[in-house]
Amino acid sequence: MSISWRILALACCIAAISYTAKSATPAADDYDYDTEKPAAPPPEQQHCAGIFLTYSFQGREKIYPLVKNTSAQAWSFKATLSILNAGKVELKAWKVFVGFHYNELLVSADGAVVVDADDFPILVGKNGTVFAGYPMTDLKTAIDTAGDFTQMQAQIEIKGTQFGLKEKATPMPKSIKLKNDGFKCPAAKKKPTYMSVCCKKDPKFKPKKEKKTKFMPKRYGDLSFTYDVLAAYDNKYQAQVTIDNNSPLGRLDQWNLTWQWMKNEFIYSMKGAFPHVKDPSQCIYGPQGQYYQQFDFTNVLNCQTRPVISDLPPTFINDNKIGKLPFCCRNGTLLPKTMNETKSRAIFQMEVFKLPPDLNRTAITPPQNWKITGQLNPTYKCGPPMRIDPSEFPDPMGTAMTTTAVASWQISCNISTPKHKEAKCCVSFSAYFTDSVVPCNTCACGCDADDEEQTPKRCNQNAAALPLPADALLVPFANRTAKALAWASMKHHKVPRRLPCPDNCGVSLNWHLDSDYRSGWTARITLFNWRDDPFANWFTAIQLKRAGKGFENVYSFNGTMLKGDGLDHTIFMQGLPGLNYLVGEVNGTHPGTDPRVPGKQQSVISFLKKGLPHLKIASGDGFPSKVIFNGEECALPKRIPKKDTGAAHTLRTGFLPPLFIAFLTFLLLSDRFN
Repeated sequence: MSISWRILALACCIAAISYTAKSATPAADDYDYDTEKPAAPPPEQQHCAGIFLTYSFQGREKIYPLVKNTSAQAWSFKATLSILNAGKVELKAWKVFVGFHYNELLVSADGAVVVDADDFPILVGKNGTVFAGYPMTDLKTAIDTAGDFTQMQAQIEIKGTQFGLKEKATPMPKSIKLKNDGFKCPAAKKKPTYMSVCCKKDPKFKPKKEKKTKFMPKRYGDLSFTYDVLAAYDNKYQAQVTIDNNSPLGRLDQWNLTWQWMKNEFIYSMKGAFPHVKDPSQCIYGPQGQYYQQFDFTNVLNCQTRPVISDLPPTFINDNKIGKLPFCCRNGTLLPKTMNETKSRAIFQMEVFKLPPDLNRTAITPPQNWKITGQLNPTYKCGPPMRIDPSEFPDPMGTAMTTTAVASWQISCNISTPKHKEAKCCVSFSAYFTDSVVPCNTCACGCDADDEEQTPKRCNQNAAALPLPADALLVPFANRTAKALAWASMKHHKVPRRLPCPDNCGVSLNWHLDSDYRSGWTARITLFNWRDDPFANWFTAIQLKRAGKGFENVYSFNGTMLKGDGLDHTIFMQGLPGLNYLVGEVNGTHPGTDPRVPGKQQSVISFLKKGLPHLKIASGDGFPSKVIFNGEECALPKRIPKKDTGAAHTLRTGFLPPLFIAFLTFLLLSDRFN
């Protein structure tokens, strides 16, 4: 009996030991993978004491349509862009440039926004693109977060389409670099599917002394927006948008502003401006209607993800419902401060509703991807919204009290130089020493992209513009062909088989070198408006790099020499009071036979040569290096007029040549009579 008891006890002990051992050694299915150590970071990251950027190519696959031409075959690709703050200073409002160059078309970029872009898909494969942080705009340091990578690092998942690749090619960007001021990035280290670079503080960079702020300091921009939250509630807020034109030569007429709501916000009401579309159905059938089920959407002003907003006309300035705001209701005109400082600002307000999960007063997300256009105005490239210190406003009651906004963001925009064949105005050159005009460049303001393929016999987009007689400048391009061909035959100019296409510019300017003498010289500027719409309060600016310093007077316009801010040697001209209206194109004297006539204004400008030795007016110094009309930089001819052989040149270059010709003529006549 005792032996059986002992055997049973021993068996129980063995079973217990076996169970304990089995529990101590987990099976593969029970293994806790979260305790596995993460992969070691690359050596470059461990030695980086700045901002570490990586671009990792995830793969690609061929997509429809399947074609035999390798350069035309489309591929979908995925990549990950990572930005890690491995330094000692917090990186605010990060921006990264990626040098795409395979005709990439971005379809999505989770974790960032594409600067200066519209809705996806976005073409980025020609000049690369810049990504900006969203919603994670700032990257803290490891010191401030105890090494929390979720606050130190941002990752962007990129999806897109690319072209021009062989089967075994690995399409990596040319470069990646940080675009924040004060950082210097060497060339990226490349591997077959991975590239990285460590950007460090530039020791030579001297930041401007700025007032210490809790958030980012305000930045200068040719045009800037301020997005102020004036009042905040759980499910909505009141916002004010202020537009400031800071450029001395920038301008907007009939501006149209657009942005992108990121979290399904919608505009309930607005003062000082209006959206182009009012369609409550977009809210009713969207996520807004699913949440606000008992809401009356018939009074909602706009539900679009990308609304288009315009300024009100002056007739609404005293309207109690949508007007009565300072700087509103000017029909979308923003003049430069050089013309009128009080008309360089615009303001409008709106009531914005939010959706879950942002149903608290502090959960406010400003719209992204801001873009503004005008009638004939500069092209502005805008950055992402940056959080700044709350704006301050004077007390409307007139006391010394100051009111601050709940929160404020700034969107800074700068004027970009027009690309080739993408200008909106153009310039022609002429001179006293030749009777031919160098016209505007072919397709200076663009040509129909289908002209070359569909109608190859119509015109040549790449041929040089044919020289013209002076009177042809008053004739629309459609009626210039006969004059150009007759002039070419008379002057023995070569004519291509396919004639050049028109410039397609709504506004053109002619710069005529009128005279050149010992103590000075004169020019004549003529403005042509080929559009149906007139230009009120127009202005133009002429930059003469060498001879502009001798500016003396403008006789039919108001003229001023600008100084500072890179505007030296620039003459600012506008119409005289009552004469500052450049009319549109009108019918000729006999509409049945005569071509339409453009609106036209002109003036003579005089210059002195005192203190400006070695000027060569006829050889190039007398022709402008930059011409701006209403803020838009105009396309200049690729060549200047050439001197004709004969007396046309010598008769205006000074006193001695005419005297010499008269003396020579006297001798010849005397010899003949003898």
